[in-house]
Amino acid sequence: MRASKMIGSTVYDVQNRSIGSVKDLVLGKDGKVDAAVIDVGSFLGMGGKYIAGPLGDIKTDNNRLTLDRTKEQLQQMAAYLLEDRNTGAGTSTSPTEEGRLGTGTGR
Repeated sequence: MRASKMIGSTVYDVQNRSIGSVKDLVLGKDGKVDAAVIDVGSFLGMGGKYIAGPLGDIKTDNNRLTLDRTKEQLQQMAAYLLEDRNTGAGTSTSPTEEGRLGTGTGR
């Protein structure tokens, strides 16, 4: 499945209940996807939180994403802060301007 199709897709539990949607994918230092960031518990964009889980835990079935956990289990997980530039796999910092990856200088 392409990342562009995965981001924004609804994630379902094994009882076919919507448990959230994929907000982002986190790459490790090796360039492989380490985690999927899922928005759980929000209603109309409010009241939820982001959690990060291994990409291997998400299964695809007929272009649907499923996770063998309940919404309640996900809500118990620690929050993942998308806005925190130090959160996620690896220790490299994000570029601050102009979007050049890995340099942090924008040049």
